[in-house]
Amino acid sequence: MAPKRALVLSGGGARGAYEAGVLKYILDELPRVLGHPPRFSILCGSSVGAIHTCYLAATRHEPIGAGARLADIWTRLELDQVASVRMFELLRTPLRAAGLLNLLPRRKKDDPLPDRILGLLDTRPLEEIVLRQIRWDQIAKNLDAQHMDAVCVSATEIATGRVVTFVEQRGMEEPRWILDEDHVVQATHLEVEHALASAAIPVLFPAVRLGNTYYADGGLRLNTPLAPALRLGADRVLVIALRHGVGSRAEAALAEQHIASYGNPFFLYGKVLNALLLDHLETDLRQMRVINDLLRSGRLAFGEEFETRINASVRGSRGQPFRWIHELVVRPSEDLGELAGRLLLDTPARDRIPRWIRILLGSLGVGGERFEADLLSYLLFDETYTAPLVELGYRDARNQEAEFVEFFSDESPQT
Repeated sequence: MAPKRALVLSGGGARGAYEAGVLKYILDELPRVLGHPPRFSILCGSSVGAIHTCYLAATRHEPIGAGARLADIWTRLELDQVASVRMFELLRTPLRAAGLLNLLPRRKKDDPLPDRILGLLDTRPLEEIVLRQIRWDQIAKNLDAQHMDAVCVSATEIATGRVVTFVEQRGMEEPRWILDEDHVVQATHLEVEHALASAAIPVLFPAVRLGNTYYADGGLRLNTPLAPALRLGADRVLVIALRHGVGSRAEAALAEQHIASYGNPFFLYGKVLNALLLDHLETDLRQMRVINDLLRSGRLAFGEEFETRINASVRGSRGQPFRWIHELVVRPSEDLGELAGRLLLDTPARDRIPRWIRILLGSLGVGGERFEADLLSYLLFDETYTAPLVELGYRDARNQEAEFVEFFSDESPQT
């Protein structure tokens, strides 16, 4: 039986340009190496990865060139044209916090975008790009044509804090693979509101209404949706990460260098976003590797029947058997926060950054040879930042070519 492969995409605002660079390699260059287009049975995404997931699902009938088109969108962005500060909303924030203002916006009847609770940024132009660039009706057609088996995006339900994974499968059968009260699964036809809800970074981007409630960034609770991919039956997962590394000595030393900035709320908010939107991946991967090690050790100690016997006892409680998962993780070879910060030290690039962002981050104490600007890395939807990220993603993926060839081979990997 051919392996069931899943592509798992995470989120991080403008850092998504790196993801686009990796996808450009996978869709446009890798087919020349493999001799055929790479096929994924399952597509899963959260945050900006949810937008990319829907784009991929809508282009599976014509994958060649889809990566270049996606990268082109990212490398042509100009921040002044896609996002700006809502000064009126900024001024009204204290009134909202004090409970003196609690009016929800009402959607106009002819508005193609969903109801939203406005954030500090006016991202409507960016939302319209998502609406226009994805053929939303094509997702169901590609599922019916068996170009993939399932597509899912995850968002956080604001009222309850639960993760809701919206799944579209052939025949729209009801998913029955979750036994977690904090993780709800809904069968649906994916539309623009599902992707925008998953990508709604709290405070900055508008929260999106789906049905009778509002949703925010799926990355708050499930940034890298490994669990849905595995529950949908994947035995090979390709994950694109948006963080250079976690917990390294170099990262700790860099944090100590910037300890004076800890009192700055914008510095802290950037660090909080890192923790909320980027760190879940490492936890999920560790859990998956623990199960792999359990199965490997069990086979060595008790023979092949170990897996059969343990699954007979856990299937009822987990809803799924244990199985060995082959992973391939592509992650940035450079720190994306530092890359964003260095733009503020380069005069031509800095002059292109909107004044409101420079004022916002100016109090972080720009100076020296290295500067860390995590918040900027989420906000800078501009070609000065996104074009280098696309190039970096493409280069990092190409450097793992041998691993991609093994991943897409139908031979069983060494377990």
